[in-house]
Amino acid sequence: MAQKLNLSTLKPAAQRKNRKRVGRGPGSGKGRYSGRGIKGQKARSGSKKMRPGFEGGQMPVHMRLPKQRGQYSKDAMPVGPHRTKVSSVNVRDLERFDGEVTPETLKEAGLIRNTRLDVKILGHGDLTKKLTVSAHLFSAGAREKIEKAGGTITWLRGEPKPKPPKRREKKAAPQPDEPAAEAEEAPAAEADAPPAEEEPAEEGEEG
Repeated sequence: MAQKLNLSTLKPAAQRKNRKRVGRGPGSGKGRYSGRGIKGQKARSGSKKMRPGFEGGQMPVHMRLPKQRGQYSKDAMPVGPHRTKVSSVNVRDLERFDGEVTPETLKEAGLIRNTRLDVKILGHGDLTKKLTVSAHLFSAGAREKIEKAGGTITWLRGEPKPKPPKRREKKAAPQPDEPAAEAEEAPAAEADAPPAEEEPAEEGEEG
């Protein structure tokens, strides 16, 4: 028969355990150094607050392991572990819809698995219906075909800004001015000309 529950019979669900009392003499089993050993970092106060993976100041394992190679600059294409994933849908697959097209309607039609990834509309195929398409990304061909059919597009995260060119075009070397070139040619022509002959003096002028 179950014991009647009252204040005198209340007990915790799990057996209570007395806390460990340290530093109470050698007879207690936790005297002198209180279970911390002799000196060192772990014998100090606050030693239990070290972050996970701390190795006492030596080179941690995540820095000793080889790193993933690849392009890490801001203007590089997403590669390797940084590759972005999108769900792509072609404009030819939008022929089955009427009116408005959203990621939710694409999921109901089975064209994408879920709405957690961004949706990008690609330009393969033809589109003859006037649709209002909402997606995260559009290719240039898809945008042209949707607008050509009389439809409109809506950027769910705003239209992305065009990327600046990666390399600057080299400026052409300045051409020399024409008058300066002519001035250089003139002295050269005078140097090539034969010296002029002196005219003989008249007889009346002599002596």
